[in-house]
Amino acid sequence: MADLDVVGIGNALVDVLSQESDAFLATQGLTKGAMQLVDEGRARELYAAMGPAVEVSGGSAANTIVGVASFGGRAHYIGKVRDDQLGDVFSHDLRAVGVGYTTSPTTSGPATGRCLIVVTPDAQRTLTTYLGASVQLGPADVDKHLIESAAIVYLEGYLFDPPEAQRGFQAAAAIAHAAGRRVALTLSDPFCVGRHRAAFRELVERHVDILFANEAEIRALYEAPDFEAAREQVRHHCAVAALTRSERGSVVVAGAEAFVIEPHRHGAVVDTTGAGDLYAAGFLFGLSRGRDLATCGRLGSLAAAEVISHVGARPLVPLARLAAEAAA
Repeated sequence: MADLDVVGIGNALVDVLSQESDAFLATQGLTKGAMQLVDEGRARELYAAMGPAVEVSGGSAANTIVGVASFGGRAHYIGKVRDDQLGDVFSHDLRAVGVGYTTSPTTSGPATGRCLIVVTPDAQRTLTTYLGASVQLGPADVDKHLIESAAIVYLEGYLFDPPEAQRGFQAAAAIAHAAGRRVALTLSDPFCVGRHRAAFRELVERHVDILFANEAEIRALYEAPDFEAAREQVRHHCAVAALTRSERGSVVVAGAEAFVIEPHRHGAVVDTTGAGDLYAAGFLFGLSRGRDLATCGRLGSLAAAEVISHVGARPLVPLARLAAEAAA
């Protein structure tokens, strides 16, 4: 039996969320619903233009790992911060919710990364990310003992841009498979997939057991004309693919099998930030505890529904309690 349920590897970021109009997006040259990478100067410029904001520790894989812990899972995170104020906040927030975090901070170079998130009235989120210190994560930060100790290692597609991070992913996957563990990957963003399509395909086919993607991401990966065509392609390339479709729920594909998961209802949609992250949290928690794929999908749907019912990408209500109530 594994000592840990899930170890996540990703960009360690602090999220800055602000409610803005569609006109604000146009003025700032932002593409609704997408993520773009910027340098520190542009990040400061956009932050100055944003209205009142909420700052919370974030990062896609970190949000997922916090979700796993909220379900009662044993979770650990690997991600790079600077030894600065935001780095201290990020570290404290993870440990405060029961997530293990032991990655050494950098003592020079870029500051701790941050993600500026604009939430429009339709609850869509548009991300502008300054990666900062997170890009310095590489193979040396991949703790062999931690990877071997986890039932599943979870890789964040957003971290795939730096070559060192790509090598870190490959090292983590090799360690996990040598120890008889499973490897999961989230594609994170269609623009990220577009930048690294060939490398992502190779990673999925050679190293990934469980793939997470939304409809736009899976179509981008295979340059498919529609969701059905992409779904048929992915079933040949990894053991399990959990494909989210927003208000249409999700489809879990495993070989010749496919499970359609209805969306879970939990209040009004306020902010879609973190929906995919928390879906992955529920799914991974269920899978690490031996649940069947349909149940894993329902746990993912439950977690996603909770996080989109409020501002912020991490659960406000213990997911273990919601899961117990749903099972009652």
